[in-house]
Amino acid sequence: MKFSINWLREFVGLPKNPEETADLLTRAGVETENIETRGSKIDNVIVSQITASSRHPNADRLTVCEVDDGSGTKRQIVCGAKNYKVGDKVALALPGAKLPNGLEIRKSKLRGVESEGMLCSPIELGLGEDASGLLILSPEAKIGVPISDLFPSDTILDVEITPNRGDLLSHFGLAREIAALTRKKLKSMPPESKVPIRKTGVTITSTRECPFFSLRRIDQVTVGPSPQWLRAKIESVGIRSISNIVDISNFVMLELGQPTHAFDADKLKGAINVRFARDGEKFLALDGKTYSLKPDNCVVADEERAVGIGGVMGGEETGVTDSTKNILLEAAYFLPASIRHTARELNLPSDASYRFERGVDPGMIFRASARVTELIREIAGGTPAKEIQAAGKLPANPPDVSLSYEKCDRVVGVAIKPKTVDGILTGFGLSKSKRTSKSANWKIPGYRRDLQRDVDLIEEVVRAYGADKIPGTDRSRVMPSSAADRSHDIESTLRERLVAHGLSEVRTSKLIPRNAPAFSENAIVLQNPLSEDHVALRPSLLSGLLGVFERNLRAGAERVALFELGRVFAPPDVREERRAGFLVWGKRVSDPHWRAADQGRLDFFDLKGAVESVFPDKLSFQRSTHPSLSMAAEIYDNNQLIGIAGQLSTLSLKIDAPGGVFVAELSLDLPIKGLGSRATFREFGKFPAIIRDIAMIVSEELTHEKILKVIFHENPSWLERVEFFDQFVGEEAARRFGPKKKSLAYRLTYRDRSRTLTSEEVTAAHARIRERLQRELGAELRE
Repeated sequence: MKFSINWLREFVGLPKNPEETADLLTRAGVETENIETRGSKIDNVIVSQITASSRHPNADRLTVCEVDDGSGTKRQIVCGAKNYKVGDKVALALPGAKLPNGLEIRKSKLRGVESEGMLCSPIELGLGEDASGLLILSPEAKIGVPISDLFPSDTILDVEITPNRGDLLSHFGLAREIAALTRKKLKSMPPESKVPIRKTGVTITSTRECPFFSLRRIDQVTVGPSPQWLRAKIESVGIRSISNIVDISNFVMLELGQPTHAFDADKLKGAINVRFARDGEKFLALDGKTYSLKPDNCVVADEERAVGIGGVMGGEETGVTDSTKNILLEAAYFLPASIRHTARELNLPSDASYRFERGVDPGMIFRASARVTELIREIAGGTPAKEIQAAGKLPANPPDVSLSYEKCDRVVGVAIKPKTVDGILTGFGLSKSKRTSKSANWKIPGYRRDLQRDVDLIEEVVRAYGADKIPGTDRSRVMPSSAADRSHDIESTLRERLVAHGLSEVRTSKLIPRNAPAFSENAIVLQNPLSEDHVALRPSLLSGLLGVFERNLRAGAERVALFELGRVFAPPDVREERRAGFLVWGKRVSDPHWRAADQGRLDFFDLKGAVESVFPDKLSFQRSTHPSLSMAAEIYDNNQLIGIAGQLSTLSLKIDAPGGVFVAELSLDLPIKGLGSRATFREFGKFPAIIRDIAMIVSEELTHEKILKVIFHENPSWLERVEFFDQFVGEEAARRFGPKKKSLAYRLTYRDRSRTLTSEEVTAAHARIRERLQRELGAELRE
């Protein structure tokens, strides 16, 4: 909500610098989002009057105006606005004026017609956001005077009011808050109404939605333009001037926070009843739209139809017009929840509903009614009735709240004298009903229904005392690392490694659909599933990964490389297990390279590399079988089964995927040595390496893993690296070497970190390896 600094100063003393006021409010929890300067300090912008208007000879959308600027010589202005009439007073920018938007005014020709200045809209003068037409001034404005005489300089605070602080949605309410924060007294208070109340003429049927409703008749009003001071006040905070009666109602709402509404009394039929709408009842609102109401919408009605949506908006049929002579002034209290529901349901927000749905002060209803009545009497010349018609009962104040001074000190963290606490709460409008040396009972005013507990009162004390005065304390403690901490650290490390390996992390639901993809066999079914998409607990991460893969494939992805770390529920005892799931498919690189026609496709060895990247020690892959895998391998760590990997069978996919889909799943709960450990630096060798090759003919069933174990068994530490670099398999190998035989070639690198190896040392070590391969594996060495 926007607040005028000049208007606030009418109620409370403020710092000279508006930024100080904004900082005070923000530190107290009432955030100031923006500060802007309004008013017109523009040279060569004056009040003028349109004396004649005609169509532009060369443009349908332009008019040629003759204006009186007070100099005795009429000026010709070409204008594009349509919202004026001859006789209106408007803002005229003379040649030489420089507007806030940077536009410099000079004499010019528009479509062949000379224009000696420009008639301005509010937005062009920095006086509002309206750019739809000219700024129409009050008839009282003197021709020729500077526009700054009508719109004095002002600063506008744009304040974010939280939903629980409806008491701040007015200039008086915010001034009351500032006075409490600064320990100052208010300059003025809205006077109490002394008009007698008569419980006739109004009926309330929906008593819950409208606990209290009042009307006051004002006869013989003269509807017309508002005086300049009134227009300047409401327009400074973004409210457009309509007429004196409507402007007065808006002014009091902005001033005191209580919405009111004026009905044309002569258009009403019989007594007023606040009731529920009839199902499908039509209502023409002031915004010109017709709304279809529902039975839970509260309306203000006469004997024939609804004339207003209670607390939201009045009706066009009974609204105030230029011909209105007699009015009925409404001031009421509506249930916030009812107003919120109606405004949302009809998509009809208004300034009134914004306040009612946050809660207005019941004690301000009669004060606001009296304030509106007095202003109408002064400005529109009305004669108010000597009684107010009313029905219902004003809501009672909130219950008392007890506050312990010892608890206040304990919660705040600093000792605050009880006298200071009492002074702060009294400043916020609370009053003591009972007091001891250790505590006090506080009466809560009707406008502070957000104060319900002792901690709410403590919060008020802190806001006024100043959080900056409370010394900071270091409450940190060093705690030993727990199993949960270590698990979190391990998973964080795994994520980093897998992302660095080119995989993307996904997170899928722990609940799977009834027709889930593969790997969902024997899933534990829920007794009361929420939907068909969430009927069972997942026994594997792979079912979720397959769902993500299929969605990516339908979206046109050419490469999918995924992993997930999460929990599964193993049947039949629903045991929770932490697992890591992997899926790779498609092109090996995501972006094609112009120099290579074929970049290759991801295969089982890419999957194997991703799995091994998260484990510091070597894993063992042993051929196996699985109903959902056409090629399967069990994964072991030191002879302990930790997972499975392989190529997905075509029957397990719901969608045709070119090329193989490779998946793996590993347990993270088992005590896997070094899981999640960080990489360590190893210094580059300073001494030269000696490289020797070994080529051998072995059985077709012999695995690479067994060969490596034999090579590294009981070898000196200076066997640095073993690389597999060639193989010869297939029918040609069987023809040359015998049935079920293959030829493999390895490159061995020897290097010592402390000295240069001799050729004799390497030859001896290499010979021992060759001999062991022949003895233990039956390898036939090729020279």
